[in-house]
Amino acid sequence: MALANNKTKCFTCNEKKITYCCEGCSKRFCLIHLTEHRQILNKEFKRLINDCEQFKQRINKPKQNRQYLQNQLLIKQIDQWERNSIEKIKQKAQETRKIVLDSSELFINEIQMKFNDLSQQIKHMEKENEFNEINLEYLRNQLKEITEELNNSSNISIKEDSQSFVNEISIISSKKSKFNEWIPNGIAVAGGNGQGQKLNQLYNPNGIFLDKNKNIFIVDCFNHRIVEWKYNAKEGQIIAGENKQGIRMNQLTYPTDVIFDQQNHSIIIADQGNRRVIQWLNHNQQILIHSNISCLGLAMDKYGFLYVSDHIKNEVRRWKMGEYKSEGIVVAGGNGEGNKLNQLHGPGFISIDNDQSIYVSDCGNHRVMKWRKDQNEGTIVAGGNGQGANLNQLSSPKGVIIDNLGQIYVADMWNNRVMRWCEEKEEGELIVGGNGEGNQSNQLFCPYGLSFDDEGNLYVAEARNHRITKFEIIL
Repeated sequence: MALANNKTKCFTCNEKKITYCCEGCSKRFCLIHLTEHRQILNKEFKRLINDCEQFKQRINKPKQNRQYLQNQLLIKQIDQWERNSIEKIKQKAQETRKIVLDSSELFINEIQMKFNDLSQQIKHMEKENEFNEINLEYLRNQLKEITEELNNSSNISIKEDSQSFVNEISIISSKKSKFNEWIPNGIAVAGGNGQGQKLNQLYNPNGIFLDKNKNIFIVDCFNHRIVEWKYNAKEGQIIAGENKQGIRMNQLTYPTDVIFDQQNHSIIIADQGNRRVIQWLNHNQQILIHSNISCLGLAMDKYGFLYVSDHIKNEVRRWKMGEYKSEGIVVAGGNGEGNKLNQLHGPGFISIDNDQSIYVSDCGNHRVMKWRKDQNEGTIVAGGNGQGANLNQLSSPKGVIIDNLGQIYVADMWNNRVMRWCEEKEEGELIVGGNGEGNQSNQLFCPYGLSFDDEGNLYVAEARNHRITKFEIIL
């Protein structure tokens, strides 16, 4: 009986022999060359172990580490910047001290001269014994004036310029930071039961505000009311405007925005249709601002200043807490309707960062503007390339919020999407929506208000879907 011929060519010697397959490279070797092939693999593996050991020693000796040397160079640059900056500060401080001392000395000399003159007049009158009631009154007034001038000696003060004379320093990393992302399919957490005025319905919701307990304060615009929707509730409760549309103190007309005042646990409402800003506290109402204002957006900074956008006057004004009877101060726009950097066109929602910079959705110009504190004009931080649906465009932006990294989130209404813009970037990034108008979980229909909860979940008020949609953050 003949033996089966199962011989194949060896990969190394190329001769037909009984061969064995290497599972790693899938090549076949005769027994001799399989052993040789295995020895080669063992050498490669030992070389890998040796390379790892060398790398470990390199890490354990940081002064031989290239990264360590690079860090040392950067630290030296930082140290040099610190020395230069301190020297500038010391020099400026010394110059300012000299001005203070020189001014003080000059002031005292002037007071001394005036007093010496008065003393001479008194001595002369005393010597000659020539004085009467008129002279005494004159001398008393002179002494009083000199005394008041000395008491109010603070004729100079310190002014700190917001424009630093010391060059700023920052670290630029070549690594791309990981930005937050959200699940593209949202969940209706308020409304979503069709247009209506029942407690489980909304009608064209606009602005929204979330408190620390994830309760949502909703501007139910076309129902002329503010609804509070408790966390995980099936329906809301009316907390303002339960008396239908009207101009009475306990009524609202087409409200657009709301904020929750943490200090006194009241809500402040942009009562647009009644051209006023009104405060509700335990069903008691107080008109804060009622000076022919077409209020649309509201914001409050960490110092308690209230900001209101006027979409007719094309401006944003700021009021100090408790001084609402004043006309406020124009802090953005106020130069007529237009698209220049010192103008706005139909400003809507606003947001304030920790530096009191104002971000305003410049709806008619299809852009978002940033106005730094006390500046005469703003800068374009989103859109500004005409109305459109490209990544560098917006179409009638509404809600705008800033996160703790300074990233700008915009409700891009007619594009039915939420965009994120990083300052100085030429185009934005799609966050949620952007799948056409509709009521599916991955669609938006006229997004208006935006808000985050403390976990970073995103909430969107959809005017035409009559719902508030939550998009959960991807951890």
